Amino acid sequence: MDRQHAPRPAAHRRAPSPGRRLRRRVLLGVSAVAALALVGGGVAVARTVVDLDTGIHRSDIHLPVAGSSASSSAVPQAEGESNILVMGLDSRRDEDGNVLPAATYQALHAGDGSDGGYNTNVLMLIHIPAGGGPAVGISIPRDDWTTLPGAPDGNAEGKIKQAYGYELDQTLRHIVNTEPGVSHDDAYQQARSAARQEEITTVSQFLGGVPINHFIEVTMAAFYDIAQAVQPIQVCLNETTSDTYSGADFHKGLQSLDAAQALSFVRQRRDTSGSGVELTDLDRERREQAFIVALAYKLRHEDVLTNFPLVQHLIDTAKQDIALDSGFDLLSFAGDAQRFAGGGITFQTLPIVRYGVEDGQDVNIVDLAQVRSTTAALIAASDHPAAKSAAPSSAATPSTGAARGTAGTGSAAGQGASGQGAAGAQGAPSTSGVPSTTTTSAAQPLASGGIPCVN
Repeated sequence: MDRQHAPRPAAHRRAPSPGRRLRRRVLLGVSAVAALALVGGGVAVARTVVDLDTGIHRSDIHLPVAGSSASSSAVPQAEGESNILVMGLDSRRDEDGNVLPAATYQALHAGDGSDGGYNTNVLMLIHIPAGGGPAVGISIPRDDWTTLPGAPDGNAEGKIKQAYGYELDQTLRHIVNTEPGVSHDDAYQQARSAARQEEITTVSQFLGGVPINHFIEVTMAAFYDIAQAVQPIQVCLNETTSDTYSGADFHKGLQSLDAAQALSFVRQRRDTSGSGVELTDLDRERREQAFIVALAYKLRHEDVLTNFPLVQHLIDTAKQDIALDSGFDLLSFAGDAQRFAGGGITFQTLPIVRYGVEDGQDVNIVDLAQVRSTTAALIAASDHPAAKSAAPSSAATPSTGAARGTAGTGSAAGQGASGQGAAGAQGAPSTSGVPSTTTTSAAQPLASGGIPCVN
């Protein structure tokens, strides 16, 4: 395999190719870890997790946690709570920096190993409360403009997704130039660890000092392997829509997708049919959430993971395309993941104010106070479900500027903390074998446990 690890400075590039639009699918790879928790029987779970744990990539880095003098965290955290940062990378390579098989690139229509980069194009904070209460997944729009605490590559500000790529580029160049005795493979892994540290610190500060206890990092390759293994997967759309850029061609309502269609589903951010359906980059945030929910539903209700060759395939995929922090306890997470699949988690997207341009780049302009208050309210509502009504209802819709590459203004913008209640929750699966569906608006939380209908 080609082992040319040196990353291109992707964080600096603009105008991505159509293939790069596949980047958002990486979040599905996170479900591979959760999926392993759903294997029937405690022994099977334990043996599966041990197998996974012996080969998965780990980073021994400092994570911002409450009470640490060296941490930027300013938000208190109760004993037993946990915040996990999910980072989905734009890279077309595996966790070792190796190129993927040619057949995979051909199937993905995503260019080759020289395409993409090391932006964290998916960012989601998963808050797990103490005592087994409902968790919340908080999606952070990738183009939110913010300060970068470490000023990597001399950039004191940037899109929140760029912290990783800037730091990886800076650290790798420094090691290569100053430590000739370090192998390229070791330098690359050290740079990846530094990049994770910078991204985690950036997100923690952006959210107002929220402590981050663990991370899950996923590369792009995981999606295709997992989607192929578990296809078809059912999703639901509010409107009939098609898009020549992503290849999307979907009818209104419930439908089953193969692996290629799944890529189109999570890629689509525009409608080119002339139907008047308005989609934005933030709608893709919603679709990512919906796809995770749909996958979890399938794994839970169709006994997919009693197929042990499939489970082994998921394990092998995770070892190549997923990384965790050194303290991440997969066996403990297994219990949480099982609860999530059964309806124990809701998803929200943080609000933005408008679209703008900073340093020549198309960005999301945010109200930092609103971002932080929304995050705090969502976490508080997860910790204290009876107090959900205290969450702010100030979900913001972009006031000016059409979304990049969209047909109009942002229909899914500002998916803030409003609507936290029964709305958006899915019912029990139908006795007829057809899953229940619930239509959700942009401002409502998206709950697990069924098949949500989204834009």
